[in-house]
Amino acid sequence: MLILFGRMAYADFYIVVHGSNPQESMTKKEVVNLFMGRSRGFPNGDFALVFDLPRDDPNSADFYKALTGWSMSQVNSYWSRLMFSGQSMPPQPLPNEKAMIEILKRNPSGIGWLSKAPEDNSLRTILVLKD
Repeated sequence: MLILFGRMAYADFYIVVHGSNPQESMTKKEVVNLFMGRSRGFPNGDFALVFDLPRDDPNSADFYKALTGWSMSQVNSYWSRLMFSGQSMPPQPLPNEKAMIEILKRNPSGIGWLSKAPEDNSLRTILVLKD
């Protein structure tokens, strides 16, 4: 998080898929539905493997604020309720962005997020979250 002229400014976040994934783009609502367990597939009907970074990653709080408008404690509470009721499980956390890039390069049905645009041309950005 950056502070510019007395106000907080958030970085952009890149929702990324494998380059061969047929999904060209997604709306913010569609991405929210995947990352919050409300949907298990891409809008075209293909199954989605949703990958996340750890909740204690320095960018996670800003990512979820940009995605949902919620604080990290609200996100954690949401997932606690869903997991307790057996309704859904949170996205699979990966240790860092390097691991995210590597797993998305191997999984055409994977989706994840990065704090920087992917430099690897085997990955494609389908949505940029801006605050």
